[in-house]
Amino acid sequence: MLRWTIVVLALANLLYFGWTQGLIGDFQRDQREPERLQTQLHPETLRLLKDGEEPPAPAVQAENPAPAPQEQVTLPVPDPQPLPEAEPAAQTRCWQAGGFSAVQADALRVALQGSGLPADTWRLEEVRLGGRWIVYMGPYSAGQAADKKSELRQTGIDFRDVRIAEGPGLALGTFPSEELARQGLQDLSRKGVRTARVEQERGETTSFTLLLPALTEVQLATVSGLGALGGRTLQACE
Repeated sequence: MLRWTIVVLALANLLYFGWTQGLIGDFQRDQREPERLQTQLHPETLRLLKDGEEPPAPAVQAENPAPAPQEQVTLPVPDPQPLPEAEPAAQTRCWQAGGFSAVQADALRVALQGSGLPADTWRLEEVRLGGRWIVYMGPYSAGQAADKKSELRQTGIDFRDVRIAEGPGLALGTFPSEELARQGLQDLSRKGVRTARVEQERGETTSFTLLLPALTEVQLATVSGLGALGGRTLQACE
């Protein structure tokens, strides 16, 4: 009896030892439990080592594997497009026409404003002309004028034909004021002129000049076609 007791105790110890070493599985656990899967061996990965051969170092998986180098893509640069050439500026020139009375200037101003020309391409300038005085001989008929001209040529005195309110005659000198004209008469008297006198050939007048500082050919044609020019021809500025 004692011998059987010893045998039973020995078997119990062996069973306990096997259970603690994992040799005896827990039949109450699920056969798909993670612990069993972790301890499962894969015979297809086992390799027998030769004598003196050291086992290979376990593979260490990088925690953060370096990303694969990306291929740099270079986009083609388009050829620069040439800039369009600027059109050359139209050639311009200064033009003018004068001798407009106040009434004519008003009509011309209205015509220019309605022509479509920019306001800065034209202007009307007032021109004041002082009176003009002459040393006058006359009035003469055609025959008398011819005889008097012959006498004046012999004495070396210059003259020109004039027509004033008193009638046709000869002007022996032209002056901007009456005072200067009387002084000229005195000088002629010393040369033997006796029948001459001072007369006003023209009183003080006011006229207007159309000035076009910078006209293109197209604008010039527009202005030249205005009837308000009264037949005047535009002249290039000096």
